Amino acid sequence: MTIKLNDLKDNKGARHARKRKGRGIGSGLGKTAGRGHKGQKSRSGVAIKGFEGGQMPIYRRLPKRGFTNIFRKTWAIVNLGSLQKAIDAEKIDASKTVTSELMQEAGLARSGLPLRLLAKGKLTSKNVNFEVAASSKSALEAVTANGGKVNLVPFAKVKKTKPDEKINWRKAKKEKAKKEIAAKVARGECKPKYKKPDAKQAQAQEAQA
Repeated sequence: MTIKLNDLKDNKGARHARKRKGRGIGSGLGKTAGRGHKGQKSRSGVAIKGFEGGQMPIYRRLPKRGFTNIFRKTWAIVNLGSLQKAIDAEKIDASKTVTSELMQEAGLARSGLPLRLLAKGKLTSKNVNFEVAASSKSALEAVTANGGKVNLVPFAKVKKTKPDEKINWRKAKKEKAKKEIAAKVARGECKPKYKKPDAKQAQAQEAQA
């Protein structure tokens, strides 16, 4: 039996019809449409969220805790263990200075954030030098114990350079159309547009005649 597009349909019970309110008593949701009889909640445009009948609501009874620090710093964190895995997988060359850019290329950290080195895991590679924005004390001790160095370099966010001149897209579109028409004229696909001769050109033609 061949299957056609107009024969395709869902399995039985895969789709349910929407429950229609206020469509007769026999439907189960007729007359008051499941809203009960009268009262504030039976009206439209009422939202009683957190209202507890006039008593002090729970969101006002409970005390506030903590605050949101708007001056907090967001770091891209790299642990020594994950760094060692990247070195073993030859994603990072341990003989060169390992910078935050190299770690981002290896997929260890997000770009656009200052990088912080942490000491979770073990760094077995010897004499590995790092250039990062920050490092924990334990990570610094672990790297120096293996004969490496950690240089703290201030993070500078790269700003997107704006073009010096704004492109006039309408003008560019007209110039492109002119070039296409000129190419068609050169190939003989269409005739050149008639131009009315100037007064000087007309006088020159009369003089020649």
